Amino acid sequence: MIKYWYRRILIMILVFVVFVGGSYILIEEQRISLKQEVSGETYEDTMVIPGGMPVGIYLETDGVMVLGTESITGIDGMKYNPAEHLVKSGDYIVKFNGQEVTEKSQLIDAIRKLKGEDVVLTVKRKEEEIDIRFKCVKCGIDEYKLGIWVRDNTQGLGTITFLNADSTFGALGHGIHDIDTNELLNISDGTLYITSIKDIQKGESGSPGGMEGIIVYNNYNVLGTIRENTDVGIFGTVDRIDALFSDQEPVETAVKEEIEEGPAAIRCAVDGEIKEYEIEITGIDFYPGEINKGLTIEVTDQKLLEETGGIVQGMSGSPILQNGKLVGAVTHVFVNNPTKGYGIFIENMLKEAEN
Repeated sequence: MIKYWYRRILIMILVFVVFVGGSYILIEEQRISLKQEVSGETYEDTMVIPGGMPVGIYLETDGVMVLGTESITGIDGMKYNPAEHLVKSGDYIVKFNGQEVTEKSQLIDAIRKLKGEDVVLTVKRKEEEIDIRFKCVKCGIDEYKLGIWVRDNTQGLGTITFLNADSTFGALGHGIHDIDTNELLNISDGTLYITSIKDIQKGESGSPGGMEGIIVYNNYNVLGTIRENTDVGIFGTVDRIDALFSDQEPVETAVKEEIEEGPAAIRCAVDGEIKEYEIEITGIDFYPGEINKGLTIEVTDQKLLEETGGIVQGMSGSPILQNGKLVGAVTHVFVNNPTKGYGIFIENMLKEAEN
């Protein structure tokens, strides 16, 4: 009888140990697996392919952008400014007499077909749409004018900053503003194009200089699509990754707290080939007045100084690397000292790319 109960007790203990031990092993394996998954996700999220290559940029505005108004001579010989004080620089004309307008040619065609002076412009001002009624000017038989200067696209050259695992790119580190109104452009679409650097105007005190590129706007040279124009850069998708990022190794990205004053490097292709050039991070502002001026930098690389004089227009977006990590991008140059400029924290660009 004693042996019977002894065996039962041993069996119960053995079952308990196997159950608890097995559960512990299962839980531990799940914990390790989860840790590996989390670590893997974190690793992928903080790894990007750095850029440095110049690209051609073409943007189409979301509507037709108003630059300003002007006086017009009517058929009676009198001067009129019909839209003055009604439309403002930076407004976007989205409808003309109820008809949707997305580009300047549509607006011109609608005006050409007018049969009377009364018009209604629907404009987007900030986030609000406003109907503006006024009389345009009759300048001849069946010829009318609004007296409004407009634009529906812009082109330029900039530098790619990074490509993430979703084929999303970030570039420039600052937004594209209209040259006349200085307003951030609201875009409906945009395209990246292959470009090659033709010439470089060296920067001097009072004149920052610039990169001059050759851009052929055809389908063969399309690299990708621009989706957003924001205060921290332009973002979109690269379709021809091999054309931009061949032989480029991914790097980790740094949060701003990891950045140190001292030696760093920028990547750019001022002579047609991507190279790293020595710079110095001379200032770090965690709470800058402008989001894309968190870093103050100075070019110290003699070769780059000889080629460009420092930072020139077109280098915006050039990746800044320190201790093997991508920490930011070049955004501005000091007009009175082209060897110095500003940069944006890369984490600000990454947050926008995630959105």
